[in-house]
Amino acid sequence: MVATILQENTTAFNTVDVDPITLDIIENALKNARFEMDATLFRTAMSPGIREQGDAFPLIADKSGLMLAGQFGSFIRGFLNGYDGTVEEGDIFWLSDPYTCEGAVSHANDWLVLLAIFKDGRHVGWSAMFGHMTDVGGMVPGSLPTNAITIFQEGIRIPPVKLYRKGVKQDDILKIVLHQCRMPEWAGADLNAIVAACRMAERRVVEMCDRFGADTYITATEKLLDRNKRAMAQLIATSVGEEKVSFEDYVCDDGRGFGPYKIKCTMWREGDKVILDWEGTDPQSESSINFYLNENMLKMFFGIYMIMVFDPQILFNDGFYDLVEVRIPDGSLLKPHFPAALSCRTHALGRIFDVLGALLGQRQPEFLNAAGFSSSPHLMYSGYDKEGEWFQLFQIGFGGIPGRPFGDGPDGHSLWPGFSNVPNEFLEAYFPMRIDRYETIPDSGGAGLNRGGNGISIQYYFLQAGTISIHDDRWFTYPWGVNGGNPGMRSTKTLVRVDGDREVLPSKCDNITVNEGDVLIYNTWGGGGWGNPLERDADLVAREVRQGLVSVDGARSYGVVLTDENQADEAATNDLRAVMKENINTEQIFNYGPSIAELREKCLAETGLEPPIQPVW
Repeated sequence: MVATILQENTTAFNTVDVDPITLDIIENALKNARFEMDATLFRTAMSPGIREQGDAFPLIADKSGLMLAGQFGSFIRGFLNGYDGTVEEGDIFWLSDPYTCEGAVSHANDWLVLLAIFKDGRHVGWSAMFGHMTDVGGMVPGSLPTNAITIFQEGIRIPPVKLYRKGVKQDDILKIVLHQCRMPEWAGADLNAIVAACRMAERRVVEMCDRFGADTYITATEKLLDRNKRAMAQLIATSVGEEKVSFEDYVCDDGRGFGPYKIKCTMWREGDKVILDWEGTDPQSESSINFYLNENMLKMFFGIYMIMVFDPQILFNDGFYDLVEVRIPDGSLLKPHFPAALSCRTHALGRIFDVLGALLGQRQPEFLNAAGFSSSPHLMYSGYDKEGEWFQLFQIGFGGIPGRPFGDGPDGHSLWPGFSNVPNEFLEAYFPMRIDRYETIPDSGGAGLNRGGNGISIQYYFLQAGTISIHDDRWFTYPWGVNGGNPGMRSTKTLVRVDGDREVLPSKCDNITVNEGDVLIYNTWGGGGWGNPLERDADLVAREVRQGLVSVDGARSYGVVLTDENQADEAATNDLRAVMKENINTEQIFNYGPSIAELREKCLAETGLEPPIQPVW
């Protein structure tokens, strides 16, 4: 199956000379149009997940579907390969089923809109965006059921359909889909906002074609892609060796009592091409933690990481894809067979960034990040308020970002650079809850020359009975430290009942009943530390104690002794560091903390939860 693009004017585009100034103008115009897409979306969407947090990802692509500007792109090729109809001027496509687009979107909550851009009857490019919907039906409010065993339990699945056919909106299709959603007003408004963002990019591309000519625009896009490829080829040649390096990490559990699930990747270079082979990754889960990983999406992850670490000045686009080969075993956690459940794939998605960072840093440890891109904590809260109106919250929380070669990891920061938190004032204004505490967790970031970012502790006071669901990870395994740094703290979720009883909740659970006056203490993980903590400036550690980022006892992890005024005691610090120096292993690149076997023995005592059981396949 493959899409057929119909155009009135079949005249081929001519390659023309594009001077450097024009090329830079077009490049920056594309970047600006991408940010205009975000501005349009955030000003018109309704759900807090998109409007406040920015859980949506724009893309502007060339006529073949390669991303020219965007944040989380590379999904058009999967659509084109999976759609066997026609693409005509005025068509706008809509889909959400990962199995119909080669995993271009990875769970049914992500609604993808694609718009083919035409100029004078000729196809010149694409604009596209997907956003996470608060609800698309299914077993539980929020449509992210931990206990789902097939995708049919996760809400409505939209195959590639034309939301607009030659410019005419297909209202019947929209009505059928929105009828399945618990929050149809939000879903409808968010979808309209996504369409508006795509139309904004369409206008900007057409304006560029008007200004410079379509031939110049098309030639410029080819040059931008080629420039990226040449730059990435140089990075790959200098940063990836021909010898194989491997790394493995774990998703802690599947929410059904089984785990941990191994994700393994081996990387090497053959000529000018990088091979990323995921052989050794565990088989798919019976639960919804599977991540149907699109190969082009993984290439994009790899490229973003390479550019951000080694040369942030490179404009990121899809031009380098021929330089990366991805091998994912069928039937694995990252390539499950239909109809495997996919809704809670976020944990594997976050863990892949930890794995990629570990792979790319082994050859050059000075560029290595610790672990901390480890998950994307979700909280869902729903019910009926005192007026009998349905309310439903979907919120993403943040953990500690890992310690890095060039500094500390941010405290309580988003995995995705464009995300922000939902303001507490918004939560209290629109939902029956009160935020009693929102603060960093001292010592939760791993100690190191560069400290791992601290996790955050949020205390939700529920003003109305309802149900909550939680989706998180890094409660069993530690976010590892590197180059002598210590692991970060693990996450915990505790429900304090109005009568004072305390209940430790699993990191993945659905339909937990809460009553008025109950409090949820939601602690996220900390990032791993980078480098020998004994080399961290003692006065800086003392200042962080005074700021509440490190405790007095925690300062001793850095070998720092404090006075009564919480100033660094130089003599006592030197003595303590001399003793501790004997036990610091600076030769070990990765510090995972206790082994999996040790964690199983300690789990109940340390977390209050039963350890996960090794799956049997």
